[in-house]
Formats: sequence, structure tokens, C-alpha cells
Amino acid sequence: MSRWIFILLIMCGLQLQAQQRPTIKNGLENFVSANTIYPLYALDNCIQGTIEVAFKINKEGKVTYATVARGVGADLDAEALRLIKLTSGKWIVPTNYDTTFLVRSPMKFTLKDYGCEVMNPASMGLAIKNYADEMASISKIANFYRNIEKGIENFITEDKVITLKNELGIDDDYLNRRIRVGERKISQGDLQSACEDFKFVKYMGSTKADKLLAKYCK
Repeated sequence: MSRWIFILLIMCGLQLQAQQRPTIKNGLENFVSANTIYPLYALDNCIQGTIEVAFKINKEGKVTYATVARGVGADLDAEALRLIKLTSGKWIVPTNYDTTFLVRSPMKFTLKDYGCEVMNPASMGLAIKNYADEMASISKIANFYRNIEKGIENFITEDKVITLKNELGIDDDYLNRRIRVGERKISQGDLQSACEDFKFVKYMGSTKADKLLAKYCK
């Protein structure tokens, strides 16, 4: 076999492999751009970057498995995963496609018109580093209000919990923003993720989302 025939066969094989990959209308990049709901921590701290999500698709075009293969940190990783799950059922799958194949797709997230262009990259790195500590504090608050709901004794007082909420900036304005995020997810048909936002509001000691919880999250 000549060298040129060999190269031609390789090129044909690569082209065939590309043709046999699942596709989504207008492409994944456009889907991400149209449907991203930037999570509040990442938004408030100008966290941007490229996240790689690995996932599997069955013959019906549904996502059967998804995980963040390489993230940037903070709640932006969860949004990338949410978006991939939101594509479930929208993929066009070629005949004889290997459903055990793990698709790996980079997803780029950038913020425009939020003043993030002038932000020091070191500040973003610090925010990502502090994310786990903030989530641990939020978990303490949520557990406090869950214990009240279950009639379980708490070992800290509510005034300390309120102080912690103030330190984190979890006020009425923040909770209203979180509710609006949940309502946008409802409009996308993403009830599961929306209910997580509404439950977050509830377990920050607020009744603001109670009607939405009763309506959508039974």
C-alpha cells in the first residue's frame, strides 16, 4: 500500500468517525449560549473559564450519564452539568452509534458587561478557593432550619445563624435573585434544578419561595 493511499484511508476514517458522532440542532455551543443561567456565586465573583463535561447518549438521544471531567471550581461547574442534562432528548444519534462511548465536550463560559474585564485574575482564583468555605457555612445555616422543621434540637442559636447569613450577604435581595433564577429554570422545563433553588431559599429561613415549592416541587 502506498503512503498516499494509507493517508487517504486515515482521513476517510476520521471523516466517517466525525459523521457518526451525535449532533444537536445548531450545535452545543449555541445551545449553551442560549440557555446558560449564570450561577450567582460565579456571577458575583466574575468566575469564568472552560469546563469539560463527559457524557453518554443513548439511541433515543437522551443523556444517560454526565460528569464534570475538568472544572473551574464553584457553582459554574454545576451549571455546565445542568446544561448537558438539559440537552437530553435533543441529540440526533446516527445509526449504529456506540452508546458506551464517552463524549467529552468543552464548554466556555464568559461574562460580558459585568465589569469583569478589569478584574484581577488573582481575585477570581481567591473566590474559587473560598467557595468551599462559603458552601460549608451555607450548609450550617440550612441544617439549622432543617432541624427546626424536623423538631430536632440545634446546638447554635438563631442569632448566630443570622450573623452568619449577614456575613455571607444572604439577604432578601439575594433570596429574590435566587428565586428568579429558579423561575428561569422553570421556563426551560428544568423542574429539578429550579426546586433546588426554591429549597435553598426555604432553608435559609425564608418563606419567600413557599408558594413556588407547593406548586412545582411536590
